[in-house]
Amino acid sequence: MNREDLIDGLTQDILAYVMNGGFPKQELATSIKPEALDQRFEDYELLLDLHFILKPDIVEFVEQLSQRLRNVRTETKTVARTQRGGIDGHINWGSTVKARYSTNPNDRSLFVTENRSEDYDIPENIVLKRLLSIIYTTLRDADEYLKGNYDWVTDRWQANTDLIDEVQRTVERNVHVRRIRDPDTYEPTERMLTTAANSRQEIYRDAATLLRARQELFDRDPDALRTLLSQTAITPDDQARLFELYVLFRFISTLEDIQGTRPVFQTIRSGRQEVAKIDGEQEIVLYHDTSASARGLSFRTGGIPDDREPTRAECVQQTARDVASTYFEKNFQNHTGRPDVIVLEIKSDDPITYEYLIAEVKHSTREETIRTGIKETLEYLAFLRINQDYVFGQDTSDEEDIFGSGWNGLLVVQDLDQETPSVDAQEDEPITIIQAGELDEELPTILRSVLNQ
Repeated sequence: MNREDLIDGLTQDILAYVMNGGFPKQELATSIKPEALDQRFEDYELLLDLHFILKPDIVEFVEQLSQRLRNVRTETKTVARTQRGGIDGHINWGSTVKARYSTNPNDRSLFVTENRSEDYDIPENIVLKRLLSIIYTTLRDADEYLKGNYDWVTDRWQANTDLIDEVQRTVERNVHVRRIRDPDTYEPTERMLTTAANSRQEIYRDAATLLRARQELFDRDPDALRTLLSQTAITPDDQARLFELYVLFRFISTLEDIQGTRPVFQTIRSGRQEVAKIDGEQEIVLYHDTSASARGLSFRTGGIPDDREPTRAECVQQTARDVASTYFEKNFQNHTGRPDVIVLEIKSDDPITYEYLIAEVKHSTREETIRTGIKETLEYLAFLRINQDYVFGQDTSDEEDIFGSGWNGLLVVQDLDQETPSVDAQEDEPITIIQAGELDEELPTILRSVLNQ
């Protein structure tokens, strides 16, 4: 599968990915299921607004903001005040006579004065202030993503200048913006949006258009969501990482079909333990590119047995670890690498039992790379621990049991040009190897076998 095929296979779940990558050049996520997206993603509103402010129209609006704000509209407002003694403003004699007559006709110190002032709180400015508030708040709440040295941030918000700092300075310090009151919860109203949309000034027409576009997103309009993802979906530039993501989403969609339950996505970002969780009779949690240490999982290798002398290679590893531990004042231990996908299943609560499927993903057709993937998958199974105990083969001397039942390890590789054994033909092997093109057909069988153990 080439890059175009992989991107074509991604769905709306790519919304959750905010790690290193860029914007795809081809159309993405044409089969969006807009229903219940807010229940599918834990940080749905923030993710939606993050992608909203990545729209080229938003970036262009911000780039022109400083210059346009010089021509913000105001209306002249006359404020009447009743005063005694000193006079501040123009005297309205008609109102003064009425005020004296209604209180004390002989009180010649009472005056009604009028002062004119600029009124910033007109409908167009309320629309503008709401849009600026959304952009400003999203930049603040998504700060941890935007501070990453990612191409997609540079592409949209730092290509010419640091627009993020510019927006923050504008909202916090610009005299015109500060004089506009904060919109109420229900504002801007449809009448305010219509007024702004019909304004002679482009800044207000653009603000109304962008706010209406955002409302369509939150109303789950499928066309609006497809357009948003086609413009702002972040996909890995690294082909291997893109392949991993493709496999991960195939796992999630297959589990969703099997369980008949929607997953809940965590934002896929650096350091995040959990990617997706599916609740039901069985709780299934998926992790990507992590050892799931929050669940007590690790892939720490064993020490040297006490009943024999270590080999030279083992002496080198042990000594290197001891020197590093002393130098850095840390307790270093040997670990394997980390698999690309972990499926964690809690089968029951009484007693609590666990089952695991560990999948290694190799974006390659090279025999040497696939052999490395086989070795790594077997290592993950053999050294998988929960807390300090091995998961497989801890109560037996049978070497084959250290790899689980045969359904606990999976290696996914790119499509090969040669004929290879089917999943059924690999039944007696400690792990299963499938190619990218076989995922849709074979993954349901593999996952059911793990779920039903």
